[in-house]
Amino acid sequence: MGTLFHMIGFFIKKSFFDGWDNLLGMIIQNLLYLCVVFGVFGCMSIPENLTWLIIVLLALLCGVFAFLQAGTGENNYAYAHYEREGYKGFKRGIATSWHHALLYWGLSVMVALLIFFVMPFYMAYKNLFGLFVTVILFWVVIALVTAMMFFFPLHYTMSGDRPLKTLKKCFIIMLDNLGITLFTMLYAVVQAVLSVLTMGLIPGAGGMQLMASDCIKLLMLKYDYLEAHPEADRKKMPWYDLLYDDRESVGPRSFKGMIFPWKD
Repeated sequence: MGTLFHMIGFFIKKSFFDGWDNLLGMIIQNLLYLCVVFGVFGCMSIPENLTWLIIVLLALLCGVFAFLQAGTGENNYAYAHYEREGYKGFKRGIATSWHHALLYWGLSVMVALLIFFVMPFYMAYKNLFGLFVTVILFWVVIALVTAMMFFFPLHYTMSGDRPLKTLKKCFIIMLDNLGITLFTMLYAVVQAVLSVLTMGLIPGAGGMQLMASDCIKLLMLKYDYLEAHPEADRKKMPWYDLLYDDRESVGPRSFKGMIFPWKD
């Protein structure tokens, strides 16, 4: 039958090899994202008396980030489905998903304001009230960031949904798959640490989005199965059987085969 741990183990394997097989595309994506990161650092060097300028520039950078996510989301959706679309896919992603990008932009601005301005404001109170509000806002930020991580992967999976409906489904999937959601958050933290060590090149923001795309792809197998078998026990999914096609697509892989594929 297979267990949830079987699904998580395969999820790790698939996301790693999807990134490895598309390493050049990942690096190109991350170079684009690094431009946004450098822009944020540039904003932090602006004097505090020009707070309005910092806010405007951060908002614009959030917009650039949002539309980058729309473009790379198309590419990473293709990678997760063992396809490659290149620049045409990136351009099509932006052109067809600008409504979603606008909502993502608004969410990004909200998260940035909470992190850089609202939370520090309440932390400055240095009392129980300030700590309480800061903790609440921290978990709000975590929930929003996690939902945003699934936003474009879910959009490209269900491309007919409007932006707010996609966002709603992100929260539904998060709560319905709490164990996988928590693991994905932990996995994202590990990827963030690795990204710092590699100066943002690998896995970077592109790799994190690919990881989320892989997660959504595998979770959709669960929902397709439940739709076909409404009487099935949601807590006992036949993951080994559900993952058969993907296991065949990923294939048996080895470290030697990664470096020297012609010898594997």
